[in-house]
Amino acid sequence: MNAPWPMLVSMLALFLSPGPATMSLAATGAAYGPRRGGRYLAGIIAGTLFDAVLIATGLVGVLFALPAARGVLTIVASAYILYLAWKIATAKPLREAEPGDRPPGFTSGFMLAITNPKAFAAIGAIFAGYTIFASSPITDVLFKIGMLFVIILAGDWVWLAAGALLAQMLRSERAGRILNICFALALILSVAALLPAGA
Repeated sequence: MNAPWPMLVSMLALFLSPGPATMSLAATGAAYGPRRGGRYLAGIIAGTLFDAVLIATGLVGVLFALPAARGVLTIVASAYILYLAWKIATAKPLREAEPGDRPPGFTSGFMLAITNPKAFAAIGAIFAGYTIFASSPITDVLFKIGMLFVIILAGDWVWLAAGALLAQMLRSERAGRILNICFALALILSVAALLPAGA
């Protein structure tokens, strides 16, 4: 067994840094609050773990070997994230939200996670770059998925709660609307930064 600490440090840096998932969680927290954003958080966690299974089984490598498939995934991911950004930008400020306002749910979080280019790149880097249990590939994969689950559960909840806390600190409706728009723009920019040139 190799020491897991270098892998854990890399996981923390890769999965807790700003990206489509973390930015959308902060935006959801700001627009709807942490309790109402819980299903969205659960969807992102489930989708990210699904990504890990796809990478561990090699299915992503087969898919990405097809240029047309990569193009379709890029278009679908970009369109879906633009939709989420619009939904967040047009949401009422947290202080003005009404019970009838529907936050993104489990399916929205799952869809974002399985179309998130940062998630695939980060999980691929972890799986390819570190081996903890060299004598047991299955144990190695399960350990990595388990660590990934713990890190994204804690870290993503912090992003969701931080967005809500920031929104609650604002005193005016106008400031709340500006915050929602800023989070939506940050979400769009976080995706644009991950797209390859010419994609």
